[in-house]
Amino acid sequence: MKQAIVARADIGMGEGKLAAQVAHASLSAYEDTGRQVRKSWKGSGQKKVVLKANGESELFELADAAERAGLPHAVVRDAGHTQLEPGTVTALAVGPGKEDVVDRITGDLSLY
Repeated sequence: MKQAIVARADIGMGEGKLAAQVAHASLSAYEDTGRQVRKSWKGSGQKKVVLKANGESELFELADAAERAGLPHAVVRDAGHTQLEPGTVTALAVGPGKEDVVDRITGDLSLY
């Protein structure tokens, strides 16, 4: 089991902003996951990886692929209180799900 969080590298988020957006994405996708998947993921150590995307369109392409694969996913839009404009798409979580399925969607991306 694995979850991949893909954050935009093209918008210059500070480290704290990046950490918050990654956390929002992870929790949002987890909350939309079925009970059995949540239990399996928690029992296997809650494996996560944070990856880079270079734009909003790339995040939406990955979200579409996750949808087609039947994986839970969540797109995060910033509220705009600090560094970014309101509604800026910042991150996407894919999974938790079976590691090989998550990797088919996100496996070509670089680590953040």
